[in-house]
Amino acid sequence: MALTVSAVAVLALIVVLLLRTGSLRFGPALAVFLLGFFTAGTGADGPIRSLCAAIANAIPHLTS
Repeated sequence: MALTVSAVAVLALIVVLLLRTGSLRFGPALAVFLLGFFTAGTGADGPIRSLCAAIANAIPHLTS
């Protein structure tokens, strides 16, 4: 759960920075948010979480 909260915080910060710099407009940001929100309620939720967990577990092994 801590990984999920951290990922959400980092992604939210990136989106806020993109919105403030003008690189991303509100409409596309809202569309991406809604896509992620509705994707979380589908069967794709499990494989996406597994992929993120596998990447997070692989990162420490790449640096050593």
